[in-house]
Amino acid sequence: MSDYLVIVESPAKAKTIERYLGKKYKVKASMGHVRDLPKSQTGVDVENNYEPKYITIRGKGPVLKELRTAAKKAKKVYLAADPDREGEAIAWHLAHSLDVDIKSDCRVIFNEITKDAIKESFKHPRPINMDLVDAQQARRILDRLVGYNISPLLWKKVKRGLSAGRVQSVAVRLIIDRENEIKKFVPEEYWSIEGLFKKGKDQFQANFYGVNGKRHKLQSESDVKEVLGKIDGSSFLVKSVTKKERRRNPARPFTTSSLQQEAARKLNFRAKKTMMLAQQLYEGIDLGKEGTVGLITYMRTDSTRVSDIAVKEAAEYITKQYGKEYLATGTRKEKKQANTQDAHEAIRPTSTMRGPNDVKAYLSRDQLRLYRLIWERFVASQMAPAVMDTMTVDLTNGDVIFRANGSQIKFPGFMKVYVEGTDDQSEEKENVLPSFVEGEKVASEKLTPKQHFTQPPPRYTEARLVKTLEELGIGRPSTFAPTLDTIQRRGYVALDNKRFVPTELGEIVTELMMEFFPEVLDVEFTANMESNLDEIEEGHVAWVNIIDEFYKKFEVNLKKAEIEMKEVEIKDEYAGEDCEQCGNPMVIKMGRFGKFMACSNFPDCRNTKPIVKEIGVKCPKCKEGNVIERKSKKKRIFYGCDRYPECDFLSWDKPINRPCPKCDELLVEKKLKKGKQVQCVKCDYKEEPQQ
Repeated sequence: MSDYLVIVESPAKAKTIERYLGKKYKVKASMGHVRDLPKSQTGVDVENNYEPKYITIRGKGPVLKELRTAAKKAKKVYLAADPDREGEAIAWHLAHSLDVDIKSDCRVIFNEITKDAIKESFKHPRPINMDLVDAQQARRILDRLVGYNISPLLWKKVKRGLSAGRVQSVAVRLIIDRENEIKKFVPEEYWSIEGLFKKGKDQFQANFYGVNGKRHKLQSESDVKEVLGKIDGSSFLVKSVTKKERRRNPARPFTTSSLQQEAARKLNFRAKKTMMLAQQLYEGIDLGKEGTVGLITYMRTDSTRVSDIAVKEAAEYITKQYGKEYLATGTRKEKKQANTQDAHEAIRPTSTMRGPNDVKAYLSRDQLRLYRLIWERFVASQMAPAVMDTMTVDLTNGDVIFRANGSQIKFPGFMKVYVEGTDDQSEEKENVLPSFVEGEKVASEKLTPKQHFTQPPPRYTEARLVKTLEELGIGRPSTFAPTLDTIQRRGYVALDNKRFVPTELGEIVTELMMEFFPEVLDVEFTANMESNLDEIEEGHVAWVNIIDEFYKKFEVNLKKAEIEMKEVEIKDEYAGEDCEQCGNPMVIKMGRFGKFMACSNFPDCRNTKPIVKEIGVKCPKCKEGNVIERKSKKKRIFYGCDRYPECDFLSWDKPINRPCPKCDELLVEKKLKKGKQVQCVKCDYKEEPQQ
């Protein structure tokens, strides 16, 4: 018989921890929550101080029975769920189910699954923190009151299967607001003049800056002609040379939000995938002789704080690997956002000495890519700033000024390991300039006018939306990935070229919500609610008061909506063809995996088929069929012949409806990291990349 029973959330974590603790400890997994509000009803007694009605989750009976048997045999039970609000709530539910005194020292928390961290945590057990539990209960009850009251209304008035939630509704609203901004956007014309200059054998670029010492905007072609008319000959005078030294600091270690954003930018991972892989790295990976080890710290955090031990170890690694000059000196002050909980550390490797190449053999390709990202970001965060030599040169011809900006890396610092990604379309390019002396002359080789138009704000990518939600104080680290997943599964938004676009259904539901439940979609209201939950966690306010204040207003709106909300008929969109089985028109339906065609005579006829998207290109292989857009099982777009399987033409790159001018073979549109490029599949023909 084991003296102590330790209960964690997952079997992978249980296996790792049991090996660290030794024979006196038996570690079992609860497989997440064991109790929750019932699915069949609201489960909240509004008349009795919003008392929640918890029941054992269906299917968890055998797990609970096993845990109760083990608890009776043990001298003491330790509850070691994750170190956040939800983990505290799971521990509280387990304590209730296993008759464990919540005031006893039964709760153990750790931020990383390593031998030292686990052993240290068991030296400092504590009672269950009911403020944390109440904050989680309040969130759960709020979401239940919103979801279980609005959703049936939407089923009745719009369509069965719809749902509404506090955070997801605001996320959809942000996407719709952005789409409306794009629709209303009126492009404005502007021009630039790019100059190619030469000094000796060196060529460099400078752009038109202004006239008579002042910056001057070019708004039309006539403005450009006026400027070019003022330029006399090709000789320009070097009017001024300004040199500066600029220091660039490294990015801080990852939070949940910044990890999801960077994994989207650099690895092309969806938020859901990033969190799944991070969970695996946190819970433990079998490293052969070393055994199962947690490779990263807890992955749900909004803090960039790092322990002194981790800083010291990183310093040893950096000094040994790169030299003392690459080590950061002093400590950077951390700017905390108002809504940062700072419950535990940033996401970092549990040991800097365990580099990506050391664990490469034990990780899957995607696990390794994410671990490398986390490891490099942390190591870089502890390194010295990069030092850049910048130069600004003003060139004049009469009153006309052209300006050249250049930079060179004087000392790479942290950039030797890692540089943070960006959402911007244009990458920062290093423009190296020759040396200049004020008063000398250079020659212009070519002055090229270019017409531009202002662009509308970009649609949200997953990374941009996560960043926006975080900046607005909406949701918490644990809610971002599930929120993005939910709004797509419900059919409120869709991804087009990795960017969110609202669906007709999403717009209808949001319009109704805005009319009858404006506070649920109000960004400021939702952010304030998050702050209220923080107040509950800190013990400053009772959770019942927060719920009551919200529900009294909400109930009035709910009664009004039940009476005044009109039924909305979402008409089927005709597909333009008839059913080959019964002859009735085919219509376009929205399913779990996107749009598809179905017979309008359903349920008498159940014929369905995928929507074929032609791209206007004849099959280059059989010359008979047409190339159509398809999707793989992993939802990746590819292109194939519509005569498949008779013709097996396939291409990951989009074919173009014109032959290669060089060899007459197929041209395809290849996606680059930033933009796209038309190139030949056979010869070396390539066209200029497009953004």
